[in-house]
Amino acid sequence: MKKIIVAIDGYSSTGKSTVAKSLAKELNYIYVDTGAMYRAVSFYASSKGYIDKTSFAVEKLISELDQIILEFKYNPTVGYAEIYLNGKNVEKDIRSLEISNFVSKVAAVPEVRKKLVEQQQKIGLNKGVVMDGRDIGTVVFPKAELKIFMTASAEKRAKRRYKEMIDNGDDITYESVLDNVNSRDLLDTTRKDSPLVKADGAMVVDNSDLTVDETFAIVYQFAKEKLD
Repeated sequence: MKKIIVAIDGYSSTGKSTVAKSLAKELNYIYVDTGAMYRAVSFYASSKGYIDKTSFAVEKLISELDQIILEFKYNPTVGYAEIYLNGKNVEKDIRSLEISNFVSKVAAVPEVRKKLVEQQQKIGLNKGVVMDGRDIGTVVFPKAELKIFMTASAEKRAKRRYKEMIDNGDDITYESVLDNVNSRDLLDTTRKDSPLVKADGAMVVDNSDLTVDETFAIVYQFAKEKLD
């Protein structure tokens, strides 16, 4: 059976991971959450005290990149692969607002991007992969058979993220989540190394007013067309 690479890029909280997981399951493909990889490195830096609200010891993090081992292990209970950092499941740890506030800064470090892009490209060597992130269609797999660029208004994305965090028991305000969304947008689109942009040939999906199911239906149709 024909196999392709599906590259899904876009802004934070557009539901990239949700759609990518569902698509990978439907196609029986490998799903890779590259955002989780950057979050895990950010969590490592935070736990070591290398990054906080006011400072970032970039060189210390760079010097320890070889000590950061990332793996995805399938969890049948949740139905997708969760990320492990040096042998420990950190799937929940990396989703906090604190880590969200650090991840764009960590992801802007060229040495971090180089290390993770190399890992991501190895995973996709045999195709049959759905990968989501910020630079999958532009840097990781510029020749991917299907490229998707997902977007939505900052306010809609903040509302989704806020509800998700409240449902998870986080004590958070909508305003702080919206601030985080806007600041991440700015950092992601203006960084020098692999900024967030629509890849050449990418199909744009604006899901500001779409449900998760409606968004998935559009992306799945794109995939079916490429596989026919």
